[in-house]
Amino acid sequence: MAEVILMPRLSDTMTEGVIAAWHKKVGDPVKKGELLAEVETDKATMELESYKDGTLLHIGSAKGGKLQVNDLLAIIGAPGEDISSLISGSGNAAAPAPVAAIPAAPAEAKAETTAAKTASPADADEVVLMPRLSDTMEAGVIAAWHKKVGDAVKKGEVLAEIETDKATMELESYKNGTLLYIGAEKGEKIPVNALLCIIGEKGKVDVDGIVAAVKAGGSAPVATATAPKEAAATATVATVAASAEPAATNNGRVKASPLAKKLAKEKGIDISHISGSGDGGRIIKADIDHYQPAAAPAAPTTVSAAAPETKATVPAFTPIAGQEGYTDIPNSQIRNVIAKRLAESKFTAPHFYLKMEINMDNAMTARAQLNESSPVKISFNDLVVKAVAMALRQHPAVNASWMGDKIRRHHHVHIGIAVAIEDGLIVPVVRFADQKTLPQIAAESKELAGKAKNKKLQPNEFSGNTFTISNLGMMDIEEFTAIINPPDSCILAVGRIREIVVKKGDGFAVSNVMMLTLSCDHRSVDGATGAAFLQSVKKFLEQPITMLL
Repeated sequence: MAEVILMPRLSDTMTEGVIAAWHKKVGDPVKKGELLAEVETDKATMELESYKDGTLLHIGSAKGGKLQVNDLLAIIGAPGEDISSLISGSGNAAAPAPVAAIPAAPAEAKAETTAAKTASPADADEVVLMPRLSDTMEAGVIAAWHKKVGDAVKKGEVLAEIETDKATMELESYKNGTLLYIGAEKGEKIPVNALLCIIGEKGKVDVDGIVAAVKAGGSAPVATATAPKEAAATATVATVAASAEPAATNNGRVKASPLAKKLAKEKGIDISHISGSGDGGRIIKADIDHYQPAAAPAAPTTVSAAAPETKATVPAFTPIAGQEGYTDIPNSQIRNVIAKRLAESKFTAPHFYLKMEINMDNAMTARAQLNESSPVKISFNDLVVKAVAMALRQHPAVNASWMGDKIRRHHHVHIGIAVAIEDGLIVPVVRFADQKTLPQIAAESKELAGKAKNKKLQPNEFSGNTFTISNLGMMDIEEFTAIINPPDSCILAVGRIREIVVKKGDGFAVSNVMMLTLSCDHRSVDGATGAAFLQSVKKFLEQPITMLL
């Protein structure tokens, strides 16, 4: 009897999947354990295996098609079997069959999402859509193309760099061919599932027809620049000296070599005021080396003509030409997502705050002793991560997410650590932090922070957090409150360690204290629950040896 296979839920946040590839076609025999298809979820591309022997009688969507969770994916049965009732009933005539999923390695995000061919599935052309490279990504900005139209492309070669809301990621080609069309130029924004490019055999593909058919077929249109050009580029009202021509820009991006940008930053030069001598006005190293800022006009000084004993008058103030003004800076993808998600969190989740002072004297002593033997330097933040992870194990109600009609308590402890980067904020995740040693947490935290600042984090490295820590102690902030990072129910704000005078015995002594502030979502965490959790964190930090038991 034929059995129906429905689109499985392959991640905790998945609502739909895109067919990245079919490894079998209708009529092919299928054996148990054989690879049926590859499905792109919201977090990774997963392989789906067959759970039984039979013949593939029906597929629910062609390559590049999108299916909701529990939609009809495929039907496997005997050759020639009547499956019309199963197709018309969308699988209701048979119990949905499970499909074994083997997670694909999430180390690299590849451009494997392709649109269904408009001519024939057997054609050599491939329509590549903008993939969803993070769980919150809605659009991507083309940071760079490594190939141009007409270039030969080999499987595995980097096609482009895409700036998402969390990182800049490389997209690789999954096949050999020629790049026949690109859907957006460098600096342009393109929505998820919009036409990114076409790779095929030159001279044998109707590119114009495919582009028209893909757009008419329901794919998101390719994003174009907003109407006023001023909104796409940085608009500077302040007037600069006439001798300094503005640098060539492309949709708000200054055209300059990486070395030129580095030198300008080191010398404190505003690169937008430099005229480039390279191709197309591109700024090169020589332009930085020979740059001379325009001299500001000297302010006139007026001296009284009275007798020598008369004091000189105060020089009149003369503003520098163009000093009054402003600069409009277009939002990056990361900044847009931060604004959207944290606004939703602040105005949707009822926040309340709990503060607790921690005596860090023993923690400071323990850290010094640990660093004498640890292969990597352990920071105070690493101690906080370990203490929080162990406290979450004791208080599972805090390690939870509000799901609308239910509260989800996580069995694993994944700690997100907020990291400030140039474009905003990103939260790398230390997974299973409660099970790792302090040196392991320290090494992983440093590696993730470095990747975050270089925009090299992979999707699995900044998703899946169950609790978040934000530490501003290294910037001399004594205490602050943080906004909850969805889907977490809580976030812990960590201040700096400061010295205070306390009474000890008959005299006084100096003690080191640190302020912790816990922001809680009152829908899922009550005040007493949050307070009990903070007491456990306090115990672990004030008696660090308990974290080693």
